[in-house]
Amino acid sequence: MEIKVTKTANPKPIPQDESTLGFGLKFTDHMFLMDWYDDKGWTDARIVPYGPIEIDPASTVLHYALEIFEGLKAYRTAEGKIQLFRPYENAKRFNRSAARFSMPEIPEEDFVQAVKALVDVDSEWVPKGFGTSLYIRPFMFADMIDLALHYVKHYRFIIIVSPSGSYYSEGLNPVKIMIEDEDVRAVRGGTGFTKCGGNYAASQRAGDRAMAKGYSQVLWLDGVERKYIEEVGAMNIMFKIDGVVVTPSTAEGSILQGITRKSILELLRHKGIPCEERKVSVDELMDAARTGRLEEAFGCGTAAVISPVGVLAYKDEVYDINGGKIGETSQMLYDTLTGIQWGKLEDEMGWVVPVK
Repeated sequence: MEIKVTKTANPKPIPQDESTLGFGLKFTDHMFLMDWYDDKGWTDARIVPYGPIEIDPASTVLHYALEIFEGLKAYRTAEGKIQLFRPYENAKRFNRSAARFSMPEIPEEDFVQAVKALVDVDSEWVPKGFGTSLYIRPFMFADMIDLALHYVKHYRFIIIVSPSGSYYSEGLNPVKIMIEDEDVRAVRGGTGFTKCGGNYAASQRAGDRAMAKGYSQVLWLDGVERKYIEEVGAMNIMFKIDGVVVTPSTAEGSILQGITRKSILELLRHKGIPCEERKVSVDELMDAARTGRLEEAFGCGTAAVISPVGVLAYKDEVYDINGGKIGETSQMLYDTLTGIQWGKLEDEMGWVVPVK
């Protein structure tokens, strides 16, 4: 794929204090854009100065939410090399999301090439400190001026990147989560397995209720029987029960097939640690919490890598997990994954892809 590069004439100052970066607050000098037309396919791949995009008030995305996105990171090693973590998995998942919404798919090599090209152009923006990264947000939306929802003739694909600070500025502290028993996030046959804005919009109300009660995340139940654990907030969830790491199966299609989740399962199997992908009922989970068999619980995703759970609440029951401390397995997984991502550990799994 040929990518035309137009560099900015007015570069912004690169943040020097990495402790103030936050997440998704600052953006680099450039962005990648590409258009799809029904009579041309993908065309005009380009990197241009970062800035506002013009969109018509009647654009399809504003009225019918036809959009999908991805999230991945670029990491700078201590030697100064810049690398990505399993970007082809992001490309595959992006195309699964696209297929669900009848959007055009992007060849995996083109997706990864576009990511690499943009990161390379803005390589000076990749932070240097361990725990920091360049967050990469590819997204696609329907952009046709027509309020009659039918075959869409124009889509835009854009990538923006943002230098981000350490997710855990004060250490890997366990969070408090509440099991939601009123709203549902997704149902079988729906869009739960995709990364689309609608899934996050549907989560907002329950998330606000949980925060008002002092909890930082919502743990979702299935939308049919309201009895099986699905995922937590914007992450997948795992439990260590009686020495076995258990995570809800994604076979029903209502749970995001997380890349961090997949990596953890592959890592556990590689190390010979027992793990299972299966249905996990809320009754089983709460019984394990009551009897002390729930040894650890943790969310997993690109942003936090591992987010240990210290308190679990369901209706009138509230339980501390592992004394409110991060568990041994959770810590090992965090150390191993981040060690590979930032180049501190050897990549025995073949997951790292250099930018150039």
